[in-house]
Order: sequence, then C-alpha cells, then structure tokens
Amino acid sequence: MKLLRFGPAGFELPGIETPDGRRFDVSSRISDYNREFFASGGIKTLHAWEKTDFEGAPAIPDDIRLGAPTAAPGKIVCIGLNYSDHAKETGAKIPQEPVLFFKATSAIVGPNDDLILPKGSVATDWEVELALVIGSKASYVTEEEALSHVAGYVLHNDYSERNFQLKRGGQWVKGKSCDTFAPLGPWLVTPDELGDVQNLDMWLTVNGTMRQNSSTANMVFGVAHLISYVSQFMTLEPGDIISTGTPAGVALGMETPLYIKEGDVIELGIDGLGSSRQRAKNWKAQP
Repeated sequence: MKLLRFGPAGFELPGIETPDGRRFDVSSRISDYNREFFASGGIKTLHAWEKTDFEGAPAIPDDIRLGAPTAAPGKIVCIGLNYSDHAKETGAKIPQEPVLFFKATSAIVGPNDDLILPKGSVATDWEVELALVIGSKASYVTEEEALSHVAGYVLHNDYSERNFQLKRGGQWVKGKSCDTFAPLGPWLVTPDELGDVQNLDMWLTVNGTMRQNSSTANMVFGVAHLISYVSQFMTLEPGDIISTGTPAGVALGMETPLYIKEGDVIELGIDGLGSSRQRAKNWKAQP
C-alpha cells in the first residue's frame, strides 16, 4: 500500500495510491498520517477499506502538489557513515557501532518542493537515503522483533550544509536541519508491498549527471539492526523516522567538491519508493 499526502503546504490531506496508479482522497475516514494514526492501527483500517476499492472516496488530481507522506513525526533519527564506500570517500573510518544524529522535523517538505539554500551556505550537499517510519512503540527490541515495528518506508534526501556540519563546532545537527533539508516521499510504502528492504537500488542525479548509484545491500548495519540499536538508547514512538544513511557519491567526497548552487536540479529514487525532484533556490528574507 502507498500512503501519500496532498494539497498546499501546511494543509495536506491523506490519500492513497493503488497498485494501478489511481489516487484517492481518504480524508473522510482518516484525519492524517500522524502518530495517532499509526498507534491506533490505521493501516489496518485502510487495508479493510481497500477491499471495497475505496468506495466513495474521491479521486485526487494528478497535478496536485504532494506533501511529505507522514505528518508531524516526533523525531528524525539519522545514521551516519552507514555505507563503507561513503565513509571511505569522506576520510572516515567504518564505524564499529551505528553513528546517530538528529535532524529537526522543521526541515521536512514535500518530495518535489524547492530546496532553499540557507543564508550563508556555500557547501550544501545531497544524500539519497532509505528512511523508515515507526508504526508501533519500540523500546529495547531485539533485532528479530525490529521489523514488526515498521509502518513503512520512504525516500529521503538528507541534505547537508557541510560547513555548518563540520566547521561550526558541536554536533552535525547544525548542518542537517535547515528548512527544506528533508524532502520525503512521494509515498510511504508498507513493508508488504516493498519486499526485501536490503536489496533496493538507489540513485541520485544533479542536473542529469549521475552522482550516486548504489543499493541498500551495501549498508554496514541493516535496517533491523538499526531499529534494535536505536531502541536501546531511546523509545521509538509511532510516526518517528529513522533515516538509514547514504552511499558514496556526495559532493563532499569529490577532489574538488561541486556543491549545490541556485538553479541546480536534484533528482533521486529508490526501487519501490518512487522518485523525487528538487530545484535549488537561494534563501531570501520573507516580506
């Protein structure tokens, strides 16, 4: 099942996309894809409604804006250096344990919204990532139990301002949390539809040039291990997001980095999770 949210930013409604590509507005029965929805078993409700082919649900126009497919997560936990080739290109050692950092939820935007280069940025970078959404409370879960706590998976571009991240002191969160630095979607795809999460091709282009081309098979720590590991340090609540790291091919790893500039178009995708597209614009003060 593919869950999506549509409409103007800040006023999105929940929708669904069927296997044949039809989209339906399900807001008559679902208020939103948020913590309460996941905690109450809302996906089961949608599966039951699906059996009637979403009878009575209005169609969603193809040209309408898509928002992030999940609303108001409590936290975004990100995993650093989780692909050995990415660690190598950045000059870092392959970690013995997962590297954790946070990304502010205020960075979340829709999959095709503009990327706003932050004020003072000179080193904004791209990172295609597989992210997952927690469906049920997870605390001290085993690796064997971990995947049962997943509501679904989503495409994420973990944008990073490298100077903010690496040269401004303190934690990475400074370079990870700028507005628009977490485009999510187009869909949240439930595990039953996605298949083997550890064997998904992933890619990213900048202005049509391939920059990242890899597979989730190349993770240092797999998805189940990451969920179990994170849950040893904090409770994962329904709706929380874990973003599982990026492969090689980021600008930071280039001999002469080609960081994002105004007008650049970044496109990315993961098998089964669709694709997204962002155009870079410089920050401007709002009137």
